[in-house]
Amino acid sequence: MKKALFLLVMITICIMPVKAEKLNLAESAKSAILIEASTGEIIFEKDSDKQMKPASMTKMMSMLLIMEAIDNGIVKWDEKVTVSENASKMGGSQILLETGEKMTVRDLFKGISIASGNDAVVAMAEKIGGSVDVFVNMMNEKAKTLGLKNTKFKNPHGLDTDEHFSSARDMSIIARELVKHKEVLKFTSIYEDYLRENTDRKIWLVNTNKLVRFYDGVDGLKTGYTEDAGYCLTATAKKNGMRVIAVVMGEPDSKLRNKEVSEMLDYAFAQYEIHNLLGDKKVVGKYEIDKAKKKYVDIIPNGEVTILKKKGEKLNNVKYDVILDKLKAPIKSGDSVGTLEIKENNKLLRSVDLTVKESIKKANLLELYIRYIKDIFVSDTFIKN
Repeated sequence: MKKALFLLVMITICIMPVKAEKLNLAESAKSAILIEASTGEIIFEKDSDKQMKPASMTKMMSMLLIMEAIDNGIVKWDEKVTVSENASKMGGSQILLETGEKMTVRDLFKGISIASGNDAVVAMAEKIGGSVDVFVNMMNEKAKTLGLKNTKFKNPHGLDTDEHFSSARDMSIIARELVKHKEVLKFTSIYEDYLRENTDRKIWLVNTNKLVRFYDGVDGLKTGYTEDAGYCLTATAKKNGMRVIAVVMGEPDSKLRNKEVSEMLDYAFAQYEIHNLLGDKKVVGKYEIDKAKKKYVDIIPNGEVTILKKKGEKLNNVKYDVILDKLKAPIKSGDSVGTLEIKENNKLLRSVDLTVKESIKKANLLELYIRYIKDIFVSDTFIKN
């Protein structure tokens, strides 16, 4: 049995330090960034901390809170939401909700992720937060948790208003969190679909992100446009096991926006590759848990254990260290129990949270006593043999 190292772990969610090059990318954008999703490393950036209007890219944060509410059982995909007058009267892009109409969370999320429905996102904000104001407070609290330094939300949809801003870097951090929810990509990758099919109020949804159809590997995420914000886009694509995220803000038109994002993605896939240090192996160790129903538990990374390298660049003395907190039942799968530190030439590259492979319940006194007796019996048998 390996001896676990114990320490208090401070968890921060951040983009790795810049190792970007000077490149002729996103020349028309006022702000841009290109990152690899599993490591968070920056491949390219341009004025990425500039505070700007994010337009409907704001909805990525709303979508993240919706996904967390679903994960936590606060709402369910098939649960029906009653549309308020406030939601139905939202301007801008919409899915034509009517006051009093009932629509499932799934269909509302489809309306948000594909058609960028302002009415749909307000309906979900009211459902989860109880009011739009409470939901916006939740958005800003989540922004703090994610370490966003240039973001402040005033609404869940992104229509221009005073003191509503973000940055390309912050948008990439939100997007990186969002793509961890694989269910999201099932929606954002849809190019066209219908709502209220087989009714007289059938509506055709066409994805505002045209790269979903015209760029191989793109499966999300969110466009944005207002007069003040210009044309914005956060796009993500995956090829050969590597997922990248590109953000542009303040583009002069949608065609140039799509062209420059495509060039950013082209560069990432042509020049970089991901090395998975664990391969198909997921478990990094089996450790003893104090007073648990199961004496030993498998520890797994709560994320991908990867290194980003330029193609042709070799790994140089790469290893990882498992550093655990004191393990004590109960522990839920997904809870942080320590960190896995990835090092190259003894230099720390980044850390990945560790969790338990399956939730561990606390043992009662009878179970602990039976285990104690079994341990004595096994020990005694071993000595005799």
